Amino acid sequence: MCSKDVFHIHQNHIHQTWNKDHPPQLTVSSGDVVTFDCKDASNGQIKRDSTVAALATFETELADPVFGPVFVREAEPGDALEVEVVGLEHADWGWSALVPGFGLLADEFIEEGPQLKIWQIPAGAKLLKFNDRISIPIRPFLGTMGVAPSMDGHHPTIPPLETGGNIDCRHITQGSTLILPVRVQGALFSCGDGHAAQGDGEVCGVAVEVGMKATLRFKLIKNAEHVSTPHYRCPPQPAPVLPDAGTYSTLGIDPDLLEATRKAVRAMIGYLVSQRSLSRAEAYMLCSVAVDLRMAEVVDMPNYAISATIPMNIFQ
Repeated sequence: MCSKDVFHIHQNHIHQTWNKDHPPQLTVSSGDVVTFDCKDASNGQIKRDSTVAALATFETELADPVFGPVFVREAEPGDALEVEVVGLEHADWGWSALVPGFGLLADEFIEEGPQLKIWQIPAGAKLLKFNDRISIPIRPFLGTMGVAPSMDGHHPTIPPLETGGNIDCRHITQGSTLILPVRVQGALFSCGDGHAAQGDGEVCGVAVEVGMKATLRFKLIKNAEHVSTPHYRCPPQPAPVLPDAGTYSTLGIDPDLLEATRKAVRAMIGYLVSQRSLSRAEAYMLCSVAVDLRMAEVVDMPNYAISATIPMNIFQ
């Protein structure tokens, strides 16, 4: 895989905040490969045999842990760190949930209460069964990859930062490369939040959350001032697991981008409830793991148009 040594970050190399003063657990050079053994986003609070009762005692301050940090020799502010995703190995089970007070439509799903779905992922499986009629292609990625920010103090891991973090970008999967701006000596890279599948937007706040073993290769790019936010590069995509059956989309129109997004998702939920016989809670979770949000237009002021798109091949 690589002529360089392979280093390892263990599950006990865990931290809950971004902080430039976190001590590094490894020191590596440009070109080195590091494997990361990451707990799921619940930090072990949700287990394979958990019921919805586990959400009643869920501690959000323990959620979204990251693992590291890794110090990269010669990395300095103004450089960029390329992180190539060499390999991803997900656990054989995962979970999704509606967590009260969390997600794009949090205020609209109070009556439904907490909901928990445990996914079984057999070895070699390429599809996740949502129910007997709906299957989702497995496409693993790390929701969180980032380097330490330059600001002093602790910064929570749930919001993304300009130095990366919890960006939840489903396109940065195996073979892709994430490019991060270095803001502190050594970069101090950490990662976590494994997902087996997710739609663009992760609208209910939760994807198919899994434990993940990740193999990453680091490359330092000196004097990369053009990298001021996370960038990423993707290879050509392999043939899809399911044959293309077209898509169905709903549009949200509003002068506020966030409200336009909510309108698009509300409309998709309405379609899934009416035409696909799902409960509202099921439809919301399906949107989070299978529906992609896109900007249809952002120039015809005062209104913006956001689309929510679902692939029809998931319906069997």
